[in-house]
Amino acid sequence: MNPSQKLVCNAINWPRTLSVAFRHLANQMQPWTLGPCMRTPGVTKMAEAGGEHARDAEETLVPKTNSTSAIWQYFGFKKEDNLQSQVLCRTCRAVVATSRGNTTNLHHHLLHHHKELHEQFKASQSRAPSSSKATRPSLQQQSIAQSFVRLTPYEKSSKRHIEITEAITHCLAKDMMPTNTVTRPGFLSLVHKLDRRYEVPSRTYFSDVAIPNLYEKCRTTVESELDQVEYFACTTDLWSSRTTEPYISLTVHFLDREFQLKTRCLQTQYFPGEHTGENIAYGLREALTSWHLGEEQLTCVTTDNGANVVKAIELNHWVRLQCFGHRLHLAIENALKDDRRIARATGLCKKMVGHFSHSWKQKTALRRAQQKHNLPEHALVTECPTRWGSKQKMMGRILEQQRALSDVLSADRKTRHLDPSWQDLETSVLAGKEGDTDLTKDIKFKSSYISVEKVQDIKTRVMSEMKDTSQKEGEDSQAKSVNPPIDKRAKPSLGSLLKSNPGPTSTTFDMQMEQAIEAEVNSYLLSPTIDSEADPLTWWKLHHLTYPKLSKLARRYLCIPATSSPSERLFSTSGNVVTCQRACLKPTKVNMLVFLAKNLP
Repeated sequence: MNPSQKLVCNAINWPRTLSVAFRHLANQMQPWTLGPCMRTPGVTKMAEAGGEHARDAEETLVPKTNSTSAIWQYFGFKKEDNLQSQVLCRTCRAVVATSRGNTTNLHHHLLHHHKELHEQFKASQSRAPSSSKATRPSLQQQSIAQSFVRLTPYEKSSKRHIEITEAITHCLAKDMMPTNTVTRPGFLSLVHKLDRRYEVPSRTYFSDVAIPNLYEKCRTTVESELDQVEYFACTTDLWSSRTTEPYISLTVHFLDREFQLKTRCLQTQYFPGEHTGENIAYGLREALTSWHLGEEQLTCVTTDNGANVVKAIELNHWVRLQCFGHRLHLAIENALKDDRRIARATGLCKKMVGHFSHSWKQKTALRRAQQKHNLPEHALVTECPTRWGSKQKMMGRILEQQRALSDVLSADRKTRHLDPSWQDLETSVLAGKEGDTDLTKDIKFKSSYISVEKVQDIKTRVMSEMKDTSQKEGEDSQAKSVNPPIDKRAKPSLGSLLKSNPGPTSTTFDMQMEQAIEAEVNSYLLSPTIDSEADPLTWWKLHHLTYPKLSKLARRYLCIPATSSPSERLFSTSGNVVTCQRACLKPTKVNMLVFLAKNLP
């Protein structure tokens, strides 16, 4: 193989040497075509002129590939700039700084340095505003070097590869997708279509590296949020996964500086021991300690009526709030179980739902009847004894579709008995009656939630708690002022050792504090009452400077959830993570995936 052939082979393996190889090949071939006896002065001059022309051609700028703006006809790139990262002006060869796809600086360059070209460009655009393709430079065939660059996979340490990998990890965790998604043909085809230079890592990498790294990053973010929290409330409950593995959940709720309610899932911890009150109490204390949360910051814990959970809260000496949803559900169930009218209506609704659920012919007839009466094409809902409000939803859907149901049921002799009568459709249960007791009237027409006799007691308790909070803050600030940070390099003098700090008169301070607190509470009580549908957190965000001491109590108590729904939703998320196809997940991985699904933005 001669030197020219070697250089050509090297050019194929390394695109950057391609132009050098062709130039060297041309110099090698010139003596072969024109021998010494054939060289004439004219031919020599032509050859020299050709060399100058070749050098001018080397300086010719390459147009931008796949450009859509006509402004690029005035700018280009060097041939060796395969990535087209440095924009050059074709007129003055100046470097123009611009980001990918942005042409603002190109327009500014023409306007300030080449006004004639800028006017020419504006005139061409005004003459043919919709024919930008006519002024677009002709597309040229890509060079071998550019083709190699576009097909070369990203380095795993490159910024683009890291960004795409993090985006895929976020998608897997947030949408609770199994990690073997990255090995499925459809997903790989999608990623290749979006960016063919990206190579998807293995499922083992996402399971053992990417997801744990994202968990640590998200945990650090949650910890930084909790470091700024003054008070918080919790919900907790126990549940069993699809594989009957026991878990205990813990959620935390708090108000930030802007009075925005925040909810964070702290853990879905594997709990294999006996579910006694003592074990649950110890597990909850360990959970708060692992997140550096003090028990003195805990305002309240909202739970259901489970005896072991109730005992655990009592053993920890925490304040417990019974779940309002559970209590209301139990109260409604107990009140309705002895009423024959409601029992008949409930049984009738269940039979109707079951009838339409097991017959495709009846479903089709119901859909036609809904279209006939211009009713929403909603499916019927059945009752679930453990789901709050499911009975009311079932009856509400029956009343909504009553005309369509009546048409379908009355058309068949075998189903006419399922058509509800006027007694079943009577909805005047909450109407006032002459024989109603005072308690019944209060339940039906509840307008005031605090009696006048209790206002003074509540006011006294609020003022007492405001005073305790202010005294605690005063003691903390006084301790900081009395005991400033000690400089180890400075030696104490004799005067500093003999100096005594006069303490403030506590009596005067207490009187001033009580007067300020009472004035603030009285001002708050005289303020106009907001609408019952308004958001109290929005009101406190606007008025926390007007009531500085009272707003601290608002931030402390308004973060308490009325129900244990956050823990119930956590169970639903866990059920979507531990599916039949993912039943072999380890408890540690379950905790990570549930944590990421609930806390990732």
